[in-house]
This record gives sequence, structure tokens and C-alpha cells, in this order.
Amino acid sequence: MQMSVQEYEMIQEEDERCLRKYRKQCMQEMHERLSFGPKFDAVFELHSGEAFLDVIENEHHLTVVVVHIYDDGIRGCDALNNCLTCLAAEYSTVKFCRIRASDTGAGERFSDDVLPALLVYKAGELLGNFMCITKHLNEEFFATDVENFLNEYGLLPEK
Repeated sequence: MQMSVQEYEMIQEEDERCLRKYRKQCMQEMHERLSFGPKFDAVFELHSGEAFLDVIENEHHLTVVVVHIYDDGIRGCDALNNCLTCLAAEYSTVKFCRIRASDTGAGERFSDDVLPALLVYKAGELLGNFMCITKHLNEEFFATDVENFLNEYGLLPEK
């Protein structure tokens, strides 16, 4: 049976279309496998101990969660909040959160003398526990100082 040029071109076109669709699907699957979980670009305010536990226990297993425990009027808390806002924009795969010490449900553990505190979690596991983090930083500190501090402990992913 002889195939016309037109029939041949139609079959070839269909093959190309199927191949493109298959390639696109493969690329999409590969991208999903290589994706490092959800993206965040802000600091999230947590309002309760339940919200605090929820973010630690139920976040994507590849997501690093940085929680700033603060209180109003404590030296360094406002500056650290500002630093984390900057870092949240740069590290979109890290979930930056903050919670007032009295809202944690463990306020007695987070007395004024240990604030600001920075806790770092991944897959529900505590990786970093820094009480009164300002003692590890200069009197005047910036986002790059906090970034360098966290990187010293290997707690931030690649940008």
C-alpha cells in the first residue's frame, strides 16, 4: 500500500505533537521532583501555641522553619524582626515565623532574659535553639549578620 505525501506529513505531525507533549510532561515531573517544597516570601505571625506546633509538625519535610520568639520592648526583637523580613524575601523556601512569647503557651520558658530567641526546625526536628540571640551578634546588627550566623550552623539552604 502506497502512502501519499499528505498522509505521511499528517502522521509525522501527529508524532511530533505526541513527542512534544511527552517531553513537556517529563520536564514537569522532573521539575516537581527537584522542587524543594512550597515557597514563602514573608514572615508569618503565629498567634497561639497550637499554630506554633502546627507550623513545626505539619510543614513540608524539606522546608526549614525559622521561628522568632519575641516580646515588645525587648532590646533586639524589633531589629531581628526587620532582619527576618529581609531574609524571607531572599530565602523563599524557608518559612520564617514569629510569635510573641506569651502566645507560645510556654511563656515561663521564654522569659525576657532569653529573648529574642530563634528556633530552627526541619521535618519537625529542632536543629537550632538560640536563646538571647543578640548576645551572638554585634550591638547593631543587620540581615547579613543574622544570615551569616545561621549559615555558620548550616541552617539556611542555598539561595
